[in-house]
Amino acid sequence: MKKIFLNLLLILTPFAVQAENQLSPDDIRAEVDRIKLTALDTFKEYLAIPNDGHMHDDIAMLADWVQNAFESRGFDVSRLAEPENPLIYAKRMVPGVTKTMLVYLQADGQPVDPAAWYQQNPYGAVLRASDTGVWENGKWRDIPWDSLKGDINSDWRIYARSASDSKGPNTQFLMALDVLENLGVTTDFNLKVVVDTEEELSSPHLPQAVMDNRDELASDFLMIFDGPPHRSGGPTLNFGARGIATLTLTTFGPKVAQHSGHFGNYAPNPALHLSRILASMKSADGRVTIPGFYDGVEISPDVKEILDDVPNDEPAIQRNMGFSIPDKVAESLELSIQYPSLNIRGMNSAWVGKQVRTIIPPTATAEIDIRLVKESDPEYLIDLIRDHIENEGYTVIDHAPTDAERMKQKRYVQLNYEISYPAFRTDFDSLAGTFAKSALVHLNGETPIMLRTMGGSIPISPFVDTLDIPALAVPTVNPDNNQHSPNENIRVGNFIDGIATIAAVLAEKVE
Repeated sequence: MKKIFLNLLLILTPFAVQAENQLSPDDIRAEVDRIKLTALDTFKEYLAIPNDGHMHDDIAMLADWVQNAFESRGFDVSRLAEPENPLIYAKRMVPGVTKTMLVYLQADGQPVDPAAWYQQNPYGAVLRASDTGVWENGKWRDIPWDSLKGDINSDWRIYARSASDSKGPNTQFLMALDVLENLGVTTDFNLKVVVDTEEELSSPHLPQAVMDNRDELASDFLMIFDGPPHRSGGPTLNFGARGIATLTLTTFGPKVAQHSGHFGNYAPNPALHLSRILASMKSADGRVTIPGFYDGVEISPDVKEILDDVPNDEPAIQRNMGFSIPDKVAESLELSIQYPSLNIRGMNSAWVGKQVRTIIPPTATAEIDIRLVKESDPEYLIDLIRDHIENEGYTVIDHAPTDAERMKQKRYVQLNYEISYPAFRTDFDSLAGTFAKSALVHLNGETPIMLRTMGGSIPISPFVDTLDIPALAVPTVNPDNNQHSPNENIRVGNFIDGIATIAAVLAEKVE
């Protein structure tokens, strides 16, 4: 009798698992395989719409496409905010459920420089193949789009602006909805989706829109479908992202560029003063030397153990990037990005190269970004920088000095700053964390790579702070996608697999 019971249990167990999770991995992957050509053609159509956030007419067409895509899938669509670039809101309620998932998607993209692309139109999707799987001196070759109708090579690449950041994840999400619809599966939660068309502009209208619509957006957890996974390519969950603040520092010399022979050793050189200020902020090994900059950041033994489990091959990273001595903010890459950073993202003064001339320049400018962590108070960090510059002997102002100010026996530094958004970080055992981890384990049969904080920034803190909900990101594109750069791309295999990943998340039960 006991043997009969055990045999019966073995027979019923697969069905019990499927009932609990609604769909088996085989069901999901089979349906994704069936619709992949439709998905790829939909993706090509979407990519063709220019999406530079500075071009408002293009964004209007993009918003109409997104609205139609959600309406055709049974969502009620409206605009939470409609400045020149709208904030699109799509909602689909499920009778009888008790939980609500809020989803954040980004639809706009970085500007393009057509001259730097290996194709005539950066928005016109181009399919490429390579014998080696990497770009080597132009060895990627264009192949017909119709090649996708035959045996698909997962290593083929689709090149277009926003292929990975983030029209790829947008399309994956839409097609994942179709997978569930085609298999007759209803989500175990209501779905509310916010599509941002100003993310690359730092989402200036998002925080107020979330506050104004707090009750409408009320949800139990937030999922972000965006970004690349861990560089190993394995299934990944991102439990946080750094925030960002930016500063512009300008130093001043003569009002007009002066001949260095006539006035060298006499007229102050602003480039030299700016270099002195910047060098004083960091040590040779990359640590910020401003007292208090890293205050509040503590890594517990439990957290360090999780960070140490991230499979980074740091010698390979250094070899690929072309350096051998990393900065020493912390003992590893994962530990380093748990701290706020101070990065010089650009400098300018006078001319170089064939345009060089023997002059003392009138100004020198440095653009700085500060990547914020959860423990960072951006105003506090900016105050520290301001105080540090003044302690170096300069007077900090927020404008170019007037003629009268220039005569006051002071060296001026103009400091202007903007705080885009703070960091967010979600506990590993939060509802969002246990839910997404369960979905990826169910699909892949293994625990995903768990990243406490990803290095980049996404405007999620307005949702987390205003709605008081946990959030995490499910990345679905290839790590080497050239996002923000010319020749952005997505690997075809990642595009198809990403549909399955998101479908698994949407099919998961909420405990």
